[in-house]
Amino acid sequence: MNIENMTIGGFAKSLASSAPVPGGGATSSLAGALGASLGSMVAHLTAGKKKYADFEERVQELIPELEEIRERFLRLSEEDEINFLPLSKAYKLPRNTPEEKAQREEVMEAALKLACEAPFKSLELALHTIEILAELKDRGSRLAVSDTGSGLKLMEAALSASLLNIFVNTNMMKNREYAKGLNDRALDIYRRGREDCVRIYAEIVEELSR
Repeated sequence: MNIENMTIGGFAKSLASSAPVPGGGATSSLAGALGASLGSMVAHLTAGKKKYADFEERVQELIPELEEIRERFLRLSEEDEINFLPLSKAYKLPRNTPEEKAQREEVMEAALKLACEAPFKSLELALHTIEILAELKDRGSRLAVSDTGSGLKLMEAALSASLLNIFVNTNMMKNREYAKGLNDRALDIYRRGREDCVRIYAEIVEELSR
């Protein structure tokens, strides 16, 4: 499914169906893409303005970076769908004999690991994007600070949903050491990103509610 060629309504309709994809993982990456798009908008509204001349050089670097981040999130949304399909098939494997059970368990374990890859990449990318949005909050156009805050909330959603899409897969892994290691790394990224989101969003609310 090429998400870039889908309408918003088409994606929402597919999401609402009983089809295995798209699901929460693809949607979390889409939230990240939308958050990056808002950051890109703020950067464009800041660029070329005399009031922010001291930020001009940096904002010109951020514009293409945010556009690339948006594209990466969209690719991750598709990657999540592709990576989930082997797991969807593994659920249906027979387990009537000890041999079939062992084969199914092996296939499931590999599929579960694969299903964690895209949401983990989304977590990492969301954390990086939050750092950029923090820059825009401090130095970007004050007229668009609400858009920066909205972008941060979308990044927080991307973090939260990506984390759950990792946990739902690691929860079923037989290799508990591997699962715990991945969970710990994911949770660390999530906590760092969410802490920044909550703090910066609160600062924006304070600024706009004065």
